[in-house]
Amino acid sequence: MRTKKYRSIFSPATYQEKIINLVNYWVFTRQHAGQLFEEDRDLEKKRDRLLYFKNNPVSLRKPLADHEAFYRNYVSMKDDPRSLDRLTLMLTSIYKFSRNELVVVTAAWDVVPNMANSRNIEDKISRVHLAEEFCHWRLFDEMLRTCGLDRVEWKSLSPVKDFIYRQFTRLPGFLMGTPVFVAELTELTYYFHLRLLFDELLSHEPEVRDRLRELLEEITIDKIARVGQRRNFIGPIGIWMSQILVKPCHVWFFNDIPEAGLLFDINEMVNYAQSFDFNEFPDYMAERSWIPSYCKVRSLAGSYRSPWSKGRSGRA
Repeated sequence: MRTKKYRSIFSPATYQEKIINLVNYWVFTRQHAGQLFEEDRDLEKKRDRLLYFKNNPVSLRKPLADHEAFYRNYVSMKDDPRSLDRLTLMLTSIYKFSRNELVVVTAAWDVVPNMANSRNIEDKISRVHLAEEFCHWRLFDEMLRTCGLDRVEWKSLSPVKDFIYRQFTRLPGFLMGTPVFVAELTELTYYFHLRLLFDELLSHEPEVRDRLRELLEEITIDKIARVGQRRNFIGPIGIWMSQILVKPCHVWFFNDIPEAGLLFDINEMVNYAQSFDFNEFPDYMAERSWIPSYCKVRSLAGSYRSPWSKGRSGRA
């Protein structure tokens, strides 16, 4: 049995630990992302990785049985989802998931200060995060193209949903911290279970299965770090609230993707998120990502002391 290396994402942390981890996360982010190309909403290392995938394409040995079933249902479900095969449902769910993310980050891009006007580390991290989300959207698009779906159009949501998402991005940080943390955890839960679907539905297409895994791993490694970083911004009350919000957030999120109930056990996903502790991910992914020191069984908090931490202590 694999020894557990990590504690629950809901583990407590002192103020000093959180300051140290904030600084360490910013160091990780700059190394992990490379240069930020703000005009292109892109990151150097993600751009290079996507170029590698495009220059080394793979494709299905046996094309989808019914491309038009995908195109008819990918923006909104027109058919009874129970009439569609599971591979098509998986691909339409990927589109809907990524489209929702794209709408949110597009709205937030105009709200979050650019690098030139960032006032602190938190602003800079937020700007890189948004560029990272645009990179994730391109990687999801590449997944669809790998499955022969090259006529996808990335459409906006309904005016009402678009308005709600835009207003959410304008909320003050102290109100956004907990729900954004839970949203990031929900997304990571989706990625974990999506990988299992790749193994189930594409066992007969090993090249495409492995390529989709690679594409998803690029996204998941970022999201592992993001979940840890988001947790770092909330205190004990926020942690308590986030544990309460996990279930309704999952239910609300996946209600917007009709396919989800046919592809996943939502209750199992809720349980996974409520007990999340990083241990389900292989070491090679954790090593490329970032995990808070206070979520490690063997804490590394003493390896660096930030001058910012002087004079403050206590649980946060």
